Amino acid sequence: MPMDLSFYYAAVPAVILVGLAKGGMGDALSLIGLPFLALVVSPVQAAAILLPILVFMDMISLVIWRKHGDWTTLKIMLPGAVFGVALGWATSALVPGNVLRVVIGAVTILFCLRYFWNNFGPGAGRVVPPHGQRPLLATIWGTFSGYGSFVAHAGGAPFQIYALPLQLAPREYIGTSVRFFAILNAIKLVPYFALGQLDTQNLMTSATLLPFAPVATFAGAWCVKRMKPTIFYPFMYSMALIAAVLIAREGLGY
Repeated sequence: MPMDLSFYYAAVPAVILVGLAKGGMGDALSLIGLPFLALVVSPVQAAAILLPILVFMDMISLVIWRKHGDWTTLKIMLPGAVFGVALGWATSALVPGNVLRVVIGAVTILFCLRYFWNNFGPGAGRVVPPHGQRPLLATIWGTFSGYGSFVAHAGGAPFQIYALPLQLAPREYIGTSVRFFAILNAIKLVPYFALGQLDTQNLMTSATLLPFAPVATFAGAWCVKRMKPTIFYPFMYSMALIAAVLIAREGLGY
């Protein structure tokens, strides 16, 4: 088990950033944090160490956001997401994760730029009504989210592409996101265990980092709960854009 200080210099900031993201502050912080851990262990081991911590953070987030969430969005996105995880498990050795990162990153960048163009470009001020629920698109983006989450740890962007245009109340959006990824992470434990990644060494390392998880998660939720909708959505689209650039950059090998 990596117990030297150099490991914790990288691992503790990683867990804090991921915890802030889990509290509701957006995937960009999580994607900024993950490379810290990958500096001191292999990317596969980094993912295995973080997964139990993510599940623990999910449990905390579920308590924090227990009164919030849009069940319609969950019901129509989760079947595709579960299928995406299963498909990722079956084909993870066949599909290069980097290709998927580039595709997801590029699509999300265009999606975010469209939002900023509509809201802050020449046509700013034009009211864009919320999108209604679209079961087919929900299934498609849910599948991409589950697949991307398993193969490339890039499940947040496809979820945002579908869920952000719904323009849910900020707390309902966060509650929906928390429930969605809590279920996905719980499901992912099975294939990760089957692939031999959740061994005793990695689990013991995860346990030493757990104390930092609740503090960071509560801090992220505290910040988000104090955001007005006029600040929340530009912030979330900005986080999604940063996350997309980081995903695409990683896929391209930079």
